[in-house]
Amino acid sequence: MSAGGRLCACLGTAVLTGALVGCSSIEVTVPAGGGSAACRSAATHWPKTVGGHSLRATSSSSSAVRAWGEPPIIARCGLPAIGPTTDPCLDVSGIDWVAHQLNDGVRFTTYGRSPAIEILVPSAYQPEPLLLPAFGAAASAIPAGQRHCQ
Repeated sequence: MSAGGRLCACLGTAVLTGALVGCSSIEVTVPAGGGSAACRSAATHWPKTVGGHSLRATSSSSSAVRAWGEPPIIARCGLPAIGPTTDPCLDVSGIDWVAHQLNDGVRFTTYGRSPAIEILVPSAYQPEPLLLPAFGAAASAIPAGQRHCQ
């Protein structure tokens, strides 16, 4: 997250366009599908805390994006559904997540749901998959399709 020189490495280069603004707000881009009815429904289930970390302000007023903690754990709804991949696929409480290792954390993306939800977890929160249950209710708000972890 080197954008703006305030955070290190590259966990959110695709997501963050400026890192921290005045050290109080996280600059996050809203995915193209963030305004969908499915994301509006999922957003009503975002957790209040993640791993004991409180909600942080983001640069967007969209309910499709949220952040918690420092360094920020970032959630975004509205990404295109991902297809088959060689990345590990995890079933966490009935929700399938694809885990993609990044330089400084893990990107988890719902699998078999459209639109997809993406969770960016910095390596400071290892083991990263332990945070996924907090997002189960939001992910469950988007109906599962035909694809599932094998």
